[in-house]
Amino acid sequence: MVDTLLRQVALVSESEQIDPSDLTRVSAALQKQVTRDLVQFWDVKATVDAFPQLEDVPIGYWPIIIKDNIGFNAAGIHLDKDHQPFALVTASKERDVWSLTTSHELIEMLVDPFGNRLMAGDSPKPDQTRVQFLVEACDPPEADEFAYTVNGILVSDFYSVRFFDPVAAPGVRYSFTGAIRQPREVLRGGYLSWLDVASDDWWQETWFSGNRPTFRNLGQMNAANGSFRTQIDRLTSEDRSRAMSGGLRAARAAGLPATETDRIAAVRAARLRQQIDVLTSRGSGRNGDSGEAESMDRAKPIGTAAKWRSGERGSAGKSSVPAADADELRAAPAVWDR
Repeated sequence: MVDTLLRQVALVSESEQIDPSDLTRVSAALQKQVTRDLVQFWDVKATVDAFPQLEDVPIGYWPIIIKDNIGFNAAGIHLDKDHQPFALVTASKERDVWSLTTSHELIEMLVDPFGNRLMAGDSPKPDQTRVQFLVEACDPPEADEFAYTVNGILVSDFYSVRFFDPVAAPGVRYSFTGAIRQPREVLRGGYLSWLDVASDDWWQETWFSGNRPTFRNLGQMNAANGSFRTQIDRLTSEDRSRAMSGGLRAARAAGLPATETDRIAAVRAARLRQQIDVLTSRGSGRNGDSGEAESMDRAKPIGTAAKWRSGERGSAGKSSVPAADADELRAAPAVWDR
């Protein structure tokens, strides 16, 4: 069996609005989304890493660059002079907004790096027959209300490969969250693009306003003007931006809000620091047996599982702490102790 080619993505911020710690947290969430969620439906294997600046990005990585001002028409995925993909994302003071957009661009970059992947299927437009759909996995469910969270970070829903099935079937997931319930369905705030082979015109089904989706003719496209996705992104960038601007406030399938996950992470970090302080204070006080015993006396209970008892040591110098209580502070044995 041939292994899937590993795709490597770099996340870089050139924005003054984005905190470096948020960049690394979003990167970790996107890595989990790719390795846990996306692989269930698409044959993709990828890494996502945050870098301080473009100069730090290794050769071979596909960068996603977040900037304060890139203009609507520049947002999305592009190809550099070597025909390698990179993406531009507009920064926002709200993490849920730019994380959602970054997730959208990341998934579409991994599923279709070059923006020209077409999939045959039955047209949603009644007077058309077989057409070729542009594979943009996040566009039909792109609105913020259909997003979900990973590690408390808002990320985009995406459709599965079964999205292009001819008919709906029981038990099939057409998008990760299940918001899309039948093949080729466009949700409020989203859109779907395809080439009508008979006329050579590009069409879209969009739901940017009103109570139902509508069709629009985009005309013919020339490959000299960039990839199909790049050309379509130019025509829909403002609508896409509005659809994803609500962030966590509008998300239905979000999960825990970012503030709650931040609080939990802070509590865990404080407990871990206490545990590290105990371990390092033990190590720094080793001046013979008396120093080690003194550092053990200073150890305090940490958390609910670790209950160190000062002075409870056996005659042989071994701790009398029960094994179940000692597990939390047990260190891995050193090679030279074996």
